[in-house]
Amino acid sequence: MRIADKFQELSEKGEGALIVYVTAGDPSLFLTKNIVKALEEAGADMIELGLPFSDPIADGPTIQAASERALKAGMNPDVYFKMTKEIREYTDVPLICLTYYNLVLQRGIGRFMRDCVESGINGIIIPDLPIEEAGQTLSEANKNGVDVILLIAPTSTEERMKIISSAAHGFVYLVSLLGVTGAREELSVIVKDLIGKVRRVAKRKVPIAVGFGLSSPNHVREVIRSGADGAIVGSAIVNIIAKNKGEEEKMLREIRGFVAQLKEATLFDG
Repeated sequence: MRIADKFQELSEKGEGALIVYVTAGDPSLFLTKNIVKALEEAGADMIELGLPFSDPIADGPTIQAASERALKAGMNPDVYFKMTKEIREYTDVPLICLTYYNLVLQRGIGRFMRDCVESGINGIIIPDLPIEEAGQTLSEANKNGVDVILLIAPTSTEERMKIISSAAHGFVYLVSLLGVTGAREELSVIVKDLIGKVRRVAKRKVPIAVGFGLSSPNHVREVIRSGADGAIVGSAIVNIIAKNKGEEEKMLREIRGFVAQLKEATLFDG
């Protein structure tokens, strides 16, 4: 299912989208497949599968540590695409690759996008690729039917918001705060204003999903009620994985319980 179709389906049902992130290969290649199953079973609408990079500049300590564990476990682009192809055999949930431009460029942009299609990846997020340098990536992605999800930061000007929202496919990733990823106790107070600003200046209607810092059902509920189409939760789930590395069943049970609560919070009347 295409990402835009999923947003439409959820909107018609009176739900926001719950988008969750895990690092592929953390804590092991085998466990990632079981974690993805648990995420979908618990209600995740879309799953970001991080392709780890040795210098993840947008990520805080939690996801940096997950990337290190995954790299030590043997994760690399070849293994990643093989894994996602196997995952796609038992799920139709939209899958999104989150990675860094160095890995895309090293593999070849066209080849990387073709690999995404062949392995069942629907979209890609490249946090360190600015819109000014994204022309070839957007072209190759469009050619292959891969949605390029672009980020809007709190510091983005209105003109920049217009450009990004016009170029983005799938959804716009609205960064809720300055800094790196990581679970926070409180949601940024500027989120509602940011959502409204993007809606006001966007040249076309594109779904907006809010990420960075969301770590609880209350955070998810707040961003959905503030007008976002989706909420993105990553570090809080990665923390559960890290805490239970040696206890698979406990890990999966805690993931299912937490994600089910997050999904309930996306209901418009919840």
